[in-house]
Amino acid sequence: MIDALPGDIFSRGQILNNTYEIEGVLGRGGTGEVYRARNQVTGRVVAIKALSTQFSGNDDYVELMRREEQMRDIRDDTVVRYTECSRSDQGHVFLVMDYIDGPSLNEEMAARRIEPRELMIVAHRVAQGLGAAHRQGIVHRDLSPDNVILRGGNPEEAVIIDFGIAKDTAAGARTIVGNDFAGKYEYAAPEQLEGRAEKRSDFYSLGALLLAAYRGAVPFAGATPGEMVRRKQVPLDTEGVPEPLRALIEWLAAPALADRPGSADEIVARLDLALKPKGRTGNRGASDPVPKRRKVGWLAVPAVVLLAAGLYFGAGLDRYFAKPPPVANPYRFAAGVALDGTSRLSGNAPDTPTAKTLAAAFAETSGTAASADTLTLASGMPSEKWPGAVVGLLSLMAGVEGWRVDLSGLEAGVSGIAASTTERRDLERRLSSWATANGFALRVDVAAGPRVLPSAEVASILGEIADCGPLSQGVPEGESYALGDTILISGATAAATTAESLRARLTDAVGDRGLRVETVTLNSEICAVRNVLPAAPSGALSIWFGQGDTGAANLSGAYHVNQNPIVEVHAPADVSEGSLWVVLVDNTGKVFNLLPNINFDEQRIGALGTVENGVRRIRILHSIREFAEDPRLMAMRISESDFGKSEIVAILSKSSLFDFRRPTDESVASFAEALAEIQAASPDNIVAIATRLLDSGP
Repeated sequence: MIDALPGDIFSRGQILNNTYEIEGVLGRGGTGEVYRARNQVTGRVVAIKALSTQFSGNDDYVELMRREEQMRDIRDDTVVRYTECSRSDQGHVFLVMDYIDGPSLNEEMAARRIEPRELMIVAHRVAQGLGAAHRQGIVHRDLSPDNVILRGGNPEEAVIIDFGIAKDTAAGARTIVGNDFAGKYEYAAPEQLEGRAEKRSDFYSLGALLLAAYRGAVPFAGATPGEMVRRKQVPLDTEGVPEPLRALIEWLAAPALADRPGSADEIVARLDLALKPKGRTGNRGASDPVPKRRKVGWLAVPAVVLLAAGLYFGAGLDRYFAKPPPVANPYRFAAGVALDGTSRLSGNAPDTPTAKTLAAAFAETSGTAASADTLTLASGMPSEKWPGAVVGLLSLMAGVEGWRVDLSGLEAGVSGIAASTTERRDLERRLSSWATANGFALRVDVAAGPRVLPSAEVASILGEIADCGPLSQGVPEGESYALGDTILISGATAAATTAESLRARLTDAVGDRGLRVETVTLNSEICAVRNVLPAAPSGALSIWFGQGDTGAANLSGAYHVNQNPIVEVHAPADVSEGSLWVVLVDNTGKVFNLLPNINFDEQRIGALGTVENGVRRIRILHSIREFAEDPRLMAMRISESDFGKSEIVAILSKSSLFDFRRPTDESVASFAEALAEIQAASPDNIVAIATRLLDSGP
């Protein structure tokens, strides 16, 4: 038991329903707590699972407790026995079950190394319990080392507990989790990740928990949903697990449903044979008569001679009378190089020369030294061309990161990371041809890399394709993308086909990463100016649009016929150094120089506009009313000839952007050429740029 806390549902000595006296807390979870209690009438020690207040009022969770209690009809000493489901005076729903005194398999595997035979015994008990549940139409769905208790620490007294998310397979039955995933990812069967669970799903979990218990560690299920799904499609790594436990685990936890046992009874029958004591043949009981010794006559002398010859020529005779290597069924081969550079090579070979050939092929592909001694000599090859097929498969792995191949008989699994989408496609094609030529059933789980994609490589591609100013990734310079990340591209293009070209060019480069291209298509005039603007930050500059007749802000930037846009450049009040140049790039092929202009020479930002609430507001385009009062001001009204997109560009530079005042309006080509020239002459002069589109229509 663990220490009590002030917020516990029940307290020590509390009596529930005039029957159960609480003795202490056994554990706490997300939805409630488990207590040890004693029935004051019978003296029987029980375990009580209680829901917290918020869940005791939730009909879904109460229904789940009620369904768990209905498993009281299962009478088998391998399954925890349920007694009743009730509610305390304070409104907490609780479930009463047998108290199993002993460590969980999870606690036991953390405390010591569990012997393979002990795990076979545990498997026998759990399979017996699953059979009892399955015959009642119940699938556990959450079998794990936590849910197997060793009564008194004895594997022969293993008991399954916690059917909290068990599913009734009868027609129309349901649980609060419906068809969604339920259980622990590490032990869940592949089909459970798709929301499906059946009896054979429990067998997969049994195999996974046996492997975890043998290794003393929870299996790694993957860091992302995609990786979890991929890992579930290949067999569990049973390297180093002794037989017959290894074969049992691989049978139980086969990725394909059809390859797993058909019923719990099949598992029990197999384990009965494996655990049966091996009888000795040729031994006689105490009452067996001893056969009379026969006379051998002259044959005795040759016998002595043969015995002596055997002692003298023993080494030579071994060569001719040596036992053949054991039969391996299935015949196996496993090899790979992990992402951290760790290499592995194991499996079977028919003889020493073949083992050396396979080790040499592995060394050539992996670039690491390999010893034939890591391969076990065994007969039982699926076909004569099996070694050549293995060598051919290893050669295909060159250039694949984190690669691994697993062969079991004529079944092969391949995983790793190809350098790109194109290279993955090519590898899959070559693997398919290899499998067809050699008669293998093939499973491929190859990701499209690169494993790490520097943002600089994406930026290089964007620079090649951009035709309307820089395209942005939205990540800091120097960052990298991992597999599974999403790359977001934003900006503008001069044509809709540019975005499609960008998508096609990036698809191969980004591999198994998400790609979102969110660009807007702009007219050639705006793009011509954007293409010569340097990649500078906004520097807290911003452009504000308003309605000339009301002074209200226009958040959309869209204006209609006869409307009067007003435009302001906003900057922090403490930005007082530098020169400000503002232009309107019009959709008619012209650039209007708004600041400075023919009437106002001032461009020092510290001398412009007015400061309100810490913001310097510099009005560039005015209302018609203001223009009527002062004709020197600049104003505009939307006409039908103005329909389309224009852009306001505000440029803050250390010194004046241009050496002389430019005309009120000029061609886009003239302005772009001049801007390119001054940028080349003084590349560090521009410190901030702000832009905003003005969209006019009917």
